[in-house]
Amino acid sequence: MLPITNDAIVLGILLTVLALIFVTAQLESGFWKRFYTVFPPLLLCYFVPALLHSPLGILDPAQSQLYFVTSRYLLPASLILLCLSVDLKGVISLGPKSLIVFFAGTLGVILGGPIALLMVSQLFPSLIPVSADELWRGLSTIAGSWIGGSANQTAMKEIYNVSNDLFATMVIVDVAVANIWLGVYYTLLIIAKKLIVGFVLIIEQ
Repeated sequence: MLPITNDAIVLGILLTVLALIFVTAQLESGFWKRFYTVFPPLLLCYFVPALLHSPLGILDPAQSQLYFVTSRYLLPASLILLCLSVDLKGVISLGPKSLIVFFAGTLGVILGGPIALLMVSQLFPSLIPVSADELWRGLSTIAGSWIGGSANQTAMKEIYNVSNDLFATMVIVDVAVANIWLGVYYTLLIIAKKLIVGFVLIIEQ
């Protein structure tokens, strides 16, 4: 009978879904390579389990303690393992300039979003349909993702009590902005290389 309420079965289904996504994302040719060029794996990791809840009705988070267990025990453990894997000696060896750039980028991520949204809300008050309280909570998850990855993003959701609907929206924003910016970055990189080659040819002449 649906929805499935046995936590062990729910965990098995979710792990299988995530494993299939990560395995197919590693394939370097064929359909999957083209598929993940359009749909980022991280987005599917959120989107596919959400489909299992609604509209498919296979899983129901309200009838399971799995989310409570994973958010209270597995998430802190994953953050500890993430910190243990950091090569602090290698980071320090990069030198002061690299560390300054890193911390400046971190500060920019934390402050840039609220400043941009404050400007937009002043210029176009009706453009953002959520309250200021919801907005800063949602932005905390994006900042967490850009600074420390998806595990950190989920931790921000728990710390600042971000609603599931708002979190889903922020995940889409996070992935979409990152991919759009990456496309712009590569385009600018190609243009910059062509300009450099052109300048070199002009100088040589």
